[in-house]
Amino acid sequence: MSNLRTPAYLVRGHVMHQRLRPVPHRFVYPVFCVRLNLGRLAEANNAWFGVNRKRLMSVRTRDYGPRDGSDLDGWMRAQLAEAGLPADGEIWLQTFPRMFGFVFNPVSFWLCHDSGGALRAVLAEVNSTFGETHRYLLADGERKAITPDTRLTCAKEMHVSPFCEVRGAYHFRFRDTARSTLIGIDYDDQASDQSDAAGSDNAGLLIRTTVGGRLHAMTSDGALLALLTQPFMTFGIVAKIHWQALKLWRKRVPFFRKPDRSKDSVVATTNFNKEMSP
Repeated sequence: MSNLRTPAYLVRGHVMHQRLRPVPHRFVYPVFCVRLNLGRLAEANNAWFGVNRKRLMSVRTRDYGPRDGSDLDGWMRAQLAEAGLPADGEIWLQTFPRMFGFVFNPVSFWLCHDSGGALRAVLAEVNSTFGETHRYLLADGERKAITPDTRLTCAKEMHVSPFCEVRGAYHFRFRDTARSTLIGIDYDDQASDQSDAAGSDNAGLLIRTTVGGRLHAMTSDGALLALLTQPFMTFGIVAKIHWQALKLWRKRVPFFRKPDRSKDSVVATTNFNKEMSP
């Protein structure tokens, strides 16, 4: 990603969510998001999109990281340095933009590269509809570059859906090319009553999610096209979350109440293993 010259991209594609049990449930929605070079935010502005500016489509730095509007690039580099990870390359933030001032980001990704352009760490910043945030710092356990075959694992720490317990682990994969991106997230709840054979690749797997699409340089024309084709996308994200929750409730999927939480925002830095995809 670091060899691309534009300071901002539109990622136009789809999100897919598939639940495997206790009943199958799957949906696919068209979406778009923005990917921003945090060291070049001032260059990303145009007539329809702005960073910390009043535009129909925008990103506000106070929505991320320390949530105080301060420099996101510097904040993220401090997190990397504290974790002993390279902090000398470009950092890109992939996120849903605000549309007409409104936004909800189920998850935003901070893609952190070294000076050679290799992806070395990802911060997954997860937000729940309960107004809570948790950040998972993902890196290879041997501090190697993250490739499409690298599976990054972290324990689930926050209640996100009333149809999932706070247990198990997330498994992330990241695949980037010069023109496209795909992020895969598998949720393994480590259920003892799952039907897959013990030791199989799908043992404990509850949910599969992918989000990906084509990369387009952020231009005024591109931003306007996104606004015209999906003007209510961010409103729709929240509406669709509740619509799918209603469907799960009607399918009698078990419901779990939200546990108490002592902090609204937590940074989780954990050790990771590198596993090769089959």
